[in-house]
Amino acid sequence: MKKIFIAGPYTIGDVAMNVKKAMDLSNDLMELGFAPYCPHLTHFLHMNHHQPYEKWLELDKEYLKVCDALIRIKGESKGADGEVNLAQQIKIPVFTDLETLVAFFE
Repeated sequence: MKKIFIAGPYTIGDVAMNVKKAMDLSNDLMELGFAPYCPHLTHFLHMNHHQPYEKWLELDKEYLKVCDALIRIKGESKGADGEVNLAQQIKIPVFTDLETLVAFFE
């Protein structure tokens, strides 16, 4: 089962909508047989147990390092841009749409 890291906006714009988009993509990936890592789900942990932003980014980068690919949700995000840059540096394929990602792994 291929592990897919989801990168996208979180704090810029409507946080609830950003989390929903990431959750919807995570569900789509699961239904297609992938194992998504959705950093946006830590939103619910963060609501009750505040951690510095940098700590979340550090945690996410550790998960990214073991993923087979990254999919980038459209929208402004310095954090997601940094995750894309890291993926490219460590030769993890980066996708901007689900169809291309699926075709790559077929």
